[in-house]
Order: sequence, then structure tokens, then C-alpha cells
Amino acid sequence: MAIASEDDFQHSSNSTYRTIGSSLQADQEALLEKLLDHPPPGLQRPEDRFYGTYIIFFSLGIGSLLPWNFLVTAKEYWMFKLGNSSSPATGEDPEGSDILNYFESYLAVASTVPSMLCLVANFLLVNRVAVHIRVLSSLTVILAIFMVITALVKVDTSSWTRGFFAVTIVCMVILSGASTVFSSSIYGMTGSFPMRNSQALISGGAMGGTVSAVASLVDLAASSDVRDSALAFFLTATIFLVLCMGLYLLLSRLEYARYYMRPVLLARVFSGEQELPQDSPSVPLVASRFSDSHTPPLRPILKKTASLGFCVTYVFFITSLIYPAVCTNIESLNKDSGSLWTTKFFIPLTTFLLYNFADLCGRQLTAWIQVPGPNSKALPGFVLLRTCLIPLFVLCNYQPRVHLKTVVFQSDVYPALLSSLLGLSNGYLSTLALLYGPKIVPRELAEATGVVMSFYLCLGLTLGSACSTLLVHLI
Repeated sequence: MAIASEDDFQHSSNSTYRTIGSSLQADQEALLEKLLDHPPPGLQRPEDRFYGTYIIFFSLGIGSLLPWNFLVTAKEYWMFKLGNSSSPATGEDPEGSDILNYFESYLAVASTVPSMLCLVANFLLVNRVAVHIRVLSSLTVILAIFMVITALVKVDTSSWTRGFFAVTIVCMVILSGASTVFSSSIYGMTGSFPMRNSQALISGGAMGGTVSAVASLVDLAASSDVRDSALAFFLTATIFLVLCMGLYLLLSRLEYARYYMRPVLLARVFSGEQELPQDSPSVPLVASRFSDSHTPPLRPILKKTASLGFCVTYVFFITSLIYPAVCTNIESLNKDSGSLWTTKFFIPLTTFLLYNFADLCGRQLTAWIQVPGPNSKALPGFVLLRTCLIPLFVLCNYQPRVHLKTVVFQSDVYPALLSSLLGLSNGYLSTLALLYGPKIVPRELAEATGVVMSFYLCLGLTLGSACSTLLVHLI
């Protein structure tokens, strides 16, 4: 985990980004002392001792996407559980075959559609329900649903496979909604912290994918029974979710975190679009201009974040269009050899591990490099360039192929390289846009802007997941 100095940030009327040798925090503290004749000791910025806050946000980032990553990565388990839908008499049931072939697409749609609704609800609840209530209640729901999924591992579902499929989808719907409330609330909270804490949270999400991919590989190698492997796999996620709950409760006890989680009445003048005189008598008016409304003003947030919102939406649209629906069905060209590499470990390695590790590298890279800037036209350009990845993946050895028979890339190296490129570009470009979002609005709108940016993210995932089902059927 890269730790950037929190003093190394540049602030302008529409952006906050790290550069060399800047001292925004010192300037803000000087302005604060001029606004207050006798500032209380509690307003002196403390240090993040032992990087405790950074580590907690990084861990919460892991927990925010861990349920989704673990469910998607357990492909062998779902194939085992849902494979019993084939009829013994005919050898194959078309409906059961459809469930198996398009399960990732169904799972993706079930996870993204309720997320959209929950994001809208979370935006409306920003000023009505305290953030710690939203975080803890959503974590509790996530933990409860994951315990149900874990309990079903050892249950014989061969006689009610379609019922099990329905239960799984319902669990995914609830799990996704709760995860969305949790992640968007935490992300909105980091809008009031220095940018490195937002970067820690976003990078933690990618680490969750990497952890799930590694855990899947270890379980596959260590256990010959897919049910034992899945049980250990899901128990790992359950234990980590309990840890996340404990870490969040610890966060409010850290002096550094309490400083940035304090009411923003005095600090709002630092992040406003307009510059106020340091002795302006209208400071209290600025502090209270949004306090009389339970619902944050949506129009100014949408206006300020329109370009960044497009970038976030399109990045995740392309990513969810390809991953996991297309990626997980690309088989090794040497599958008939029967080796473990080309059969058992090919998809976990080339799809899940490489993509998630590259995604983590891309997100972590933003700790050192933040180029292009929030107003640069190059950022949307790079985002649009990722469209080229769609035909490249389709031309790999995707199976089964019904309409497009030709496989252009006759090597297993290509899907590995493309998965890495997909993950790296997703991690870097999406993190830049997500980091900039809450920093280009007044501080009192930072949490609401975080929810709006999460909505853009979820919109991209929803559109991509829906279109991935169509793309898979076209292939």
C-alpha cells in the first residue's frame, strides 16, 4: 500500500489533486485560525498514527466488494450446484443448460439492478440517517446473507436445482443492495478526508478481488471436493466481514478520523466554489446554506460531475460487458490435453487473478500519478478507447460459439494479456474519476457527491451487465 503525504495536494476552484511541494492543509489551517479568534485544540489537525485510518479504509474497501468477488469467482461451485439441472433421461435440459451457460450474466444483472434503487435511496437518506447507522446496518445484512449462502454449500440441492438458483439470485439481490449502501456510504464519508483515504478505499476494492482469486486457487489446489473448497472459500469471506465491522467501530475512536468526521460547519468555506474574504461576516450563511434541506441539492452535483460521471459510467460499462460473462467462458486452446493448467486452473488464473491483480495495480498507481486531470479532455478519450477491447475478447476462444465461429487469436497468451489490460485500464481510469468527484464540490456536498459517483459506477455496471447477456447470445 502506497502512502502519500496528505500535505501534497493542490487545490483550485474545481479540483484537488496531489502535486510536489504543495501545502493545502497548512493554508486551510491558517484560514481557519483567522476565522476563529481562539480555535479550540480539537481543530488542530492530528497525524494518522501508524497509518491506522488508511489501513482501515483499505480494509473496508476490500470488504465492500468481497461478497461480489467471492460469489463470481466460485465458478466451479456454481457449475457443480447447477449442473444437476440436466435431465437424466435426455442428458441435457435446454433450460438447465441456459442457466449454466449464462449464469454469470444473470448474476451480474441481479447484482446491478437493485444497486441502482439502493443508491437512489441512499442519496435521499444522506441527511436523514447517520452514516454509521447506514454502514453498520448494511454490514449486518451482508453478513446475514453470506451466512445463508455458506450454509447452503453442504445442502443437497440436486432435487431442487432451479429452486436453489432462485434462492441464489434472491440472495444476490439483497446482498448487492446492502453492499451498495455500505460502499457508497463509506466512499461518501471519505470525501471529507484527504484524497489518499479515498484512494485507499478504492484500491481496497481491487484487493478484495485479488484476495478472492488467490483464495479460490488455494482452495482448488488443496481440496478435491468442490463443496469443501466452497465452504472454506465462503467462510473466509464471512470472517473478513466480521473483521470489517470491528474495524469500522474502531475508526471513530481514532483522533485523526474524528477530526475529519466532525461537523463541517466551520470547514465548508475551504471547499466552496467561491472564495470568501477571510474576515467575511457571511461565513455563517455559507455554513448553513444546505443545512435547511434534508435532501442534498442534486442539480449542482450533476453539473459539476457530468464529465467525470460519464468516464466512470463508460469505464464500468465496458468492464462489466466483458467481465465476467465473456472472460469466464474463454477456454484454453489446449483443453483437450487434460492438464490441470488448461482445465482446472486456466480460468481462475487468466481471468480472475490476472484481471483483479491488474485492477489493483491500476488503482494503486493513482497514489503516485494523477494524470490526466479532472478537466482534461484526454481522460474521456482514454475511456472511449477501451471500446476496442470488446472485439478483441470476442475473437479469443470463447465457448460455446453459435453464431461467430472464427477464433482469431490462436494462443492462450492473448486472453491473459487482454485480461491484464482490461483490469489495469479499469483500475487506473475509474479511480482517477472517482477520486476527483468529491473534491470538485463544496465539502458539505462531498458525501452526497460520493453517492452520486457511486450511482454513475452502478449505472455503468447495470448497462454493461444487461448488454453482456445480449453479447453472449450473439457470440
